[in-house]
Amino acid sequence: MFYVYLLKSLKNKSLYIGFAPDLRARIIKHNQGLVRSTKNIRPVELICYEAYKHKSDALTREKRLKQFAKGYASLKGRLKNSLML
Repeated sequence: MFYVYLLKSLKNKSLYIGFAPDLRARIIKHNQGLVRSTKNIRPVELICYEAYKHKSDALTREKRLKQFAKGYASLKGRLKNSLML
């Protein structure tokens, strides 16, 4: 499986969308500071993820979410309660 996931910084409440074939290992790397893009916003928590059978589908979804403000807005709308915690 391939995963597209949404993280929230516990430090400054910023959001990060990513892709990984091993979701658990990737989140550990994020929190250890081994991922450059989230190193300065640690610790992070997993808010949600989507699983895909094919890598290309997951990468397409990640790209769409990152490219368009509508992608973030859509996620924020659907996850309103989860993001408030």
